[in-house]
Amino acid sequence: MIFSYPREFPADVPALIDDRLARFAPQAAAHSDALLARARDAVLIAFCRVAFRHGSWGEDFHPYHNENHVVEILGPRTERLIDTVGVKALTPADWFLLALFAAAHDLRQREAPLFEAGIGSNERASVEEVTRILKTCGFTRRSHREIYVGIELMISGSTFDARPPASMLEYNTAELLVQSRGALARKLDKKLDQHAPGWRNDARVAHALMLARIAADLDTANVAEPFPESMASARRLCLEREMRSHRVPESAESAQPMLDFLTSGQERYFFELHRFSSDFGRRTFEAGKLANAEKLKTLTTELRNRIAAQGGPVSGVQVLETFREIVAAIG
Repeated sequence: MIFSYPREFPADVPALIDDRLARFAPQAAAHSDALLARARDAVLIAFCRVAFRHGSWGEDFHPYHNENHVVEILGPRTERLIDTVGVKALTPADWFLLALFAAAHDLRQREAPLFEAGIGSNERASVEEVTRILKTCGFTRRSHREIYVGIELMISGSTFDARPPASMLEYNTAELLVQSRGALARKLDKKLDQHAPGWRNDARVAHALMLARIAADLDTANVAEPFPESMASARRLCLEREMRSHRVPESAESAQPMLDFLTSGQERYFFELHRFSSDFGRRTFEAGKLANAEKLKTLTTELRNRIAAQGGPVSGVQVLETFREIVAAIG
C-alpha cells in the first residue's frame, strides 16, 4: 500500500465462510442446506455486529477487539488447526461452533466489570447476545442444546479474569490481560463442579468443555504468529488499553503505562499467563510460540535499554515508535 490508513478492512468474510463450507462438504452432506444456511447466517450476523459496534464500520473503534480479530481466528488460525489435526478430527457442528466463537466471543466490550463464577461481564454479555442471534437464525434450545451449551462454555472460557482492577476504571479485558491469572478455560471443569454438579454425566457438557479449551487456544494464538504479527497484536491491544483508560499515546501520561505493557506486560502474558488449554492447540501452535520466546526477550530488553538511553519514556508515541523499530530489526 502506498498510502497509510489508521484502520484495516477485513477480508471477504462471506467468501471465507463459503470456502470453508465447501471444504467441509463431504462431512456436512448429512445436514440440510437450510441448517447450513442458518449456521452461516449466525456467524455473519455476529461478525457484522462486532464490526458495527467496535470495528471499522461504526463510531466506537477498538484497535484490538474488532472485526479483524474475528477474521484472524476464523481464517488463518482455524486453517492452521485444520491442517494440523485434519477436517475429520471434529464434526461439522464442532467446526461451526468454533466459527461462531470467532465471530461472537467479543461481541460486547464495554460492560461494567463484575465478578461472578469467574466469568467476565463482557463474556457473559456476549453469551447472552449470541443466544439471541441463534434464536433469530432458527436455532432452539430444545432442538439444538449442544450448540447453546457449547457456545456458552466457549465464550465463558475465553475470560482471562473477571475481577475488576482496584481503580474500577471502565475498561475490562484489555487491562486484565496483564493483571489476571490466565484463561478460565483451563479451570472451567472446576467452575462447573462448583456451579453445575453432575455435569460429568452429561456428554454434551463434557464435549463443550473440550471445544472451549480449543477455542481458548485459537483466541490466544497470537503468541504463535510470526513475530512481527504477534507484536502487531500486542501493539493493537496496547492502543486499545490506552483508549479504554482515557489516555492518548501522544501524551506524557501514556508513556510509562505503554512501556510497561510492551515490556513486563508482554513477558508476563507470554511466559506466565499463557498456557495451552487443549492438545489440539498445543499441537498446532506450540512450535510457533517456542520460536518467538527468545525474540520476545530480545525485544523487551532492547526496548527498555533504548528508552532509558533516551532519558526515559516521554510519550506513548515515542515508546511505540521505538518498539516498531526493534520489531522490524528482529524480524
